[in-house]
Amino acid sequence: MAGLSGTAGVSGTAGLAVEVRGLRKSFGPNKVLKGVDLAVPTGSVFALLGQNGAGKTTIISILTTLRAPSGGSATVAGYDVCRQADQVRQVITVTGQRVSIDPVLTGRENLALVARLRHQPSPKRVAADLLSQFGLTQAADKPAATYSGGMGRRLDIAMSLIGQPRVVFLDEPTTGLDPASRREVWAAIETMAESGSAVLLTTQHMEEAAHLARQIAVLHQGRIIAQGDHQAILVAGGADNLEDAFLNLASSGREMK
Repeated sequence: MAGLSGTAGVSGTAGLAVEVRGLRKSFGPNKVLKGVDLAVPTGSVFALLGQNGAGKTTIISILTTLRAPSGGSATVAGYDVCRQADQVRQVITVTGQRVSIDPVLTGRENLALVARLRHQPSPKRVAADLLSQFGLTQAADKPAATYSGGMGRRLDIAMSLIGQPRVVFLDEPTTGLDPASRREVWAAIETMAESGSAVLLTTQHMEEAAHLARQIAVLHQGRIIAQGDHQAILVAGGADNLEDAFLNLASSGREMK
C-alpha cells in the first residue's frame, strides 16, 4: 500500500493507541477523506460522529488495513497501517454493524471456538470468564440464535476481547437495537475500555457518544470539523446538548477554532 508516510515501528506517540495525520482517500474523482487528523488515547472510548457518507467506515477500513489510503499517515498501537499491516492485525479486533456470531453454536461454544482460533491456552476458562463478565452465564448453553439483540451484541463484543486486543474498532455497534439492548451494549463497551483496550466507536446516536466517550470527533464531508471532550463539542456547536451541537456543526461545515 504505497503513498502513506509515517513512523515505522512501535515508537508512536506515548499514550496514543491510534494516531492519524492528514489521512486522505479517493475513489476515482470522489474524495471521501480530505486530510483527517485523529488521536485516540489508550484505555478510553473515542467516538467518531458523522452523517451517512461522511467517511466513518472508510476511516475504520483504512485503520484495520482493509483499504489502502491515498495519502497521509496512520499508526495503530504504534504500527504503520501500510508498512506493518500484519502487526496491526495482531493487536486489533473489529466489530461491524452486523453481529458475527454463529447462531447454531451456544454462547459458550462461540467463545471457546474463537479462543482456540486465537491460540488461547485455556479456551473453556476464557469462555467462562467472559460469559460471567458480560452477564451471559445463564444463557451460556443456549443456541446463540435464541439470544435477544442486546445479548447477541454482548456476545459479539465479548468475542472481540479474546486475546486482549490493544485497539477495538466498533462500527455503529448498536444499529437496529432497542433502547434497553443499546444500554446493555454500552456496558459491554465500558468493560472493554476498563480492561485497557482503546475503543474507536463510530455512531450516529448522540446519547451513545455522550455517555461513553472521553473524546469525540465530528466528521463532515471527509473532514474533522470538531474534536475534543464533550464540553468542547458543545461549545464549538453553540448548544447545550450534543445532538444540537452536532447538527449545528454539520450544517455550517466550518471547523472549530
